[in-house]
Amino acid sequence: MNPQESELQAKIRQQFDVVTYPRIPVEKSPKDDYEFLYIHNFVTPYYLRNQKVINTEGKVILDAGCGSGYKALILAEANPGSKIVGIDISEKSVELARQRLQYHGFDNAEFHVFPIEELSSLGLEFDYINCDEVLYLLPDIVMGLQAMKSVLKPDGIIRTNLHSSLQRHNYFKVQEIFQMMGLMNENPGEMEMEIARETIAALKDSIILKQQIWKPERAKYEEWMLSNYLLLGDKGFTIPEVFAALKNADLEFISMVNWRHWEIMDLFKNEDDLPAFLGMSLPDISVEERLHLFELLQPIHRLLDFWCGHPQQGQSFVPISEWTNSDWQKAKVQLHPQLRNSQAREDLISCINNHKPFEISIYVKLPTLKPIHIGSSIAVCILPLWDDVCTIESLVERWVKIRPLDPITLESVTQEKAWDEIKELLDTLDPFLYMLLEPYL
Repeated sequence: MNPQESELQAKIRQQFDVVTYPRIPVEKSPKDDYEFLYIHNFVTPYYLRNQKVINTEGKVILDAGCGSGYKALILAEANPGSKIVGIDISEKSVELARQRLQYHGFDNAEFHVFPIEELSSLGLEFDYINCDEVLYLLPDIVMGLQAMKSVLKPDGIIRTNLHSSLQRHNYFKVQEIFQMMGLMNENPGEMEMEIARETIAALKDSIILKQQIWKPERAKYEEWMLSNYLLLGDKGFTIPEVFAALKNADLEFISMVNWRHWEIMDLFKNEDDLPAFLGMSLPDISVEERLHLFELLQPIHRLLDFWCGHPQQGQSFVPISEWTNSDWQKAKVQLHPQLRNSQAREDLISCINNHKPFEISIYVKLPTLKPIHIGSSIAVCILPLWDDVCTIESLVERWVKIRPLDPITLESVTQEKAWDEIKELLDTLDPFLYMLLEPYL
């Protein structure tokens, strides 16, 4: 054991040597998993923060706590031309990660065995850091955040997460029970897992804890048992604790990773008819307060999954909702890289030919609760975006050619009306980052 490694850290390392995580076959490719690619594409958080599309060519990306390397592979697929660096405390996991990237042909990748706290020893700075399902296992999350911050480029972004103490409290209770039983004194093995299974299964079905956490179809898997019932070092946090940790680490909150699923207004029957107190107070509360109120009312998120970066490094921009006509006329638009795939293009053409709405959200459902459809007629306008970046003006010109007459009045469609219709379409799609809009400088 490393002299600086605590007894608990040693047990955690040994646990992941026994059961590497995630247990996904080396040959499995994430190429068609558009939602995973969307989350792990540096373009997504960079645009959210700066309203600017960044080229991933030549970027240096860290997977901190890479495990068996599946997320490192996703990072490589999602960010063409980037160098991938992975670290993990489990030597067995790191070896699997190397094999995985080599198998899929990614040569610009390297992996190392050491903890997050020693990141500075790499001598590298990173544009993007992915630290998934790791931070809550560290003895001090602020120290972990500071270690990542120390190797983050000035405009770089960190994606990390913590277990929610509100959503996961039943698992913490069952972990406490198994600690009392001595099943977590050492690194839990097959015997401890079987005792844990038998204990929960033996409870009456009416027992509340069993109803809330017992999943017999999953409990037969070692990975599930060790990552839920017997996870050494597992801890939960709340939104205020997240923001306090960021403040102590001198980092700035950017956004929740699945930001559209944290919208407080979605919890009310009619957001336009709120009780007077809520109607007056909600618009003025901070981002932290809105997120905390959401987790108190609706603790559905297992992970408090967020992006952060160095303070005051975001580029200033005018929100699209405040753009003038001049801004629109000088702007360009492109598809999010994870939508620019051949399947989506084929589906779009099929919808156009069959006069059916195109469901653009089917490829990346993450940022939306409801399906997002584009009418088959106006969908023709966005077809060129599968080939290149376009000016918004060129989309308007295309729309005027496609729809020369107003279907109601049979009069010629004016340039002004065409602009309004294209602006309305892009205004609808931009909040979900399906379309990325930038000033054309």
